[in-house]
Amino acid sequence: MFAWSPSDMPGIDPNIIGHRIHVNPASKPVVQKRRNFAPEQVAIIEAEINKLLAVGFIEEVSYSEWLANVVLVAKQENGKWRVCVDYTDLNKACLKDNLPLPRIDQLVDSTSSNQLLSFMDAYSGYNQIMMYDDDKAKASFMIERGTYYYKVMPFGLKNVGATYQRLVNKIFKEQIGRTMEVYVDYMLVKAPKLGYHLKNLTEAFSLLRQYRMKLNPSKCTFGVSSGRFLGYLVTQRGIGAHPRQIKVILEMKSPFTVKEIQSQTGKAAALNRFLSKSTDECRPFFKVVKNGQKDK
Repeated sequence: MFAWSPSDMPGIDPNIIGHRIHVNPASKPVVQKRRNFAPEQVAIIEAEINKLLAVGFIEEVSYSEWLANVVLVAKQENGKWRVCVDYTDLNKACLKDNLPLPRIDQLVDSTSSNQLLSFMDAYSGYNQIMMYDDDKAKASFMIERGTYYYKVMPFGLKNVGATYQRLVNKIFKEQIGRTMEVYVDYMLVKAPKLGYHLKNLTEAFSLLRQYRMKLNPSKCTFGVSSGRFLGYLVTQRGIGAHPRQIKVILEMKSPFTVKEIQSQTGKAAALNRFLSKSTDECRPFFKVVKNGQKDK
């Protein structure tokens, strides 16, 4: 059921689902100007590329019409660097997949009041879906030593969330809303009574095995009475704001720029269902942001 490394993932059968890149025919391919990196950054990038090559996630490519740069993004949880690809130009040229994602508030509401919950997260979920052969070269990228494309669906491409939601909707079509709630790669198994939970988990595991989807053991929690789901604290008594979110609000400093005010209104909006008259309280912020944008 679990993947302990990328090599443990067989991948979802391409006959079930794959990711396509639908480029607007009027758009011209873009080759980005190559970015320069410091020697220590090059070493980080090279190490990551070697890992991706070793597990078969990427492959070398020649004569690609689309070519993007890699970028280094700091991980919030540990400050280490994540190697990503700047697909800005390709994403602008891609048609939007208008598959509606589930409403988070409805998912969270339907999860509360259950005696037992199990929270599951796929191991490198997007990478478990394969790219269609005709579209691989469109997602090509460059580093110091060469050019490559992804054989699996990479993070950062437009519409990858919609593709993944289509997959989980297909896998759990009979369970969603009844014994499970699923939002892209976040999965939750629920049971109103203790005796039902093991049966519901067994049902979910059977489907995961059937479709060859692997879970991340470090991000799964089984058989608990409460936990964090889509930013909320879900319990048998109902839902609440997560302590981390409350701490962020309490530690907010006075804003001095329009950008800082926008950041604070965004944080408040995440908790608006728990704040009495939150719209009225934030109205002065909205006015400042509106006036600041007019001045620009």
